[in-house]
Amino acid sequence: MVKLTLFADYYQIHAFDEGSQADFGDEWTDQAVDDRLAVAEDGVAIGTTVNVNVAVSVEVLNGPPADDSIEFDHVVEASIRCSSGHLVVMGCTDYEPDARRFPVTAGWLRLRASQSNLDQALQADIDSDDDPQTMERLRLQVWPAAAERSVVVRRWRSST
Repeated sequence: MVKLTLFADYYQIHAFDEGSQADFGDEWTDQAVDDRLAVAEDGVAIGTTVNVNVAVSVEVLNGPPADDSIEFDHVVEASIRCSSGHLVVMGCTDYEPDARRFPVTAGWLRLRASQSNLDQALQADIDSDDDPQTMERLRLQVWPAAAERSVVVRRWRSST
């Protein structure tokens, strides 16, 4: 597992095939906003609760992970095509050439985005990244798998 701190500018973190030309602007439908997930064929944008730094961990797996969604506030899954064999993970406005790349099996991948600490981050708002206790956390897990429709495994509703 690789741990990153990424700036979630415009309330989003991106994961996509290296060389992707995906433009998520049209993908942010009302349903995508509610699901916190905008999907293009070769990438995803994960909606965040805050517009500051988010703790992101990335795991590249050989197969599907165990279902631990009960431990998270919000969990979504999507399929993306990664022809290059390199998955790029970055904040929405980060400089792509400097973004972290992860070697993956070329072809279709399943990506699970599991988010936690959302109520605390929402309450702290722009100060959420000042303290690990209030920082939003996002775990990305990817593994080779045939394309399937996107799904919300667990939906977060703010308690504030």
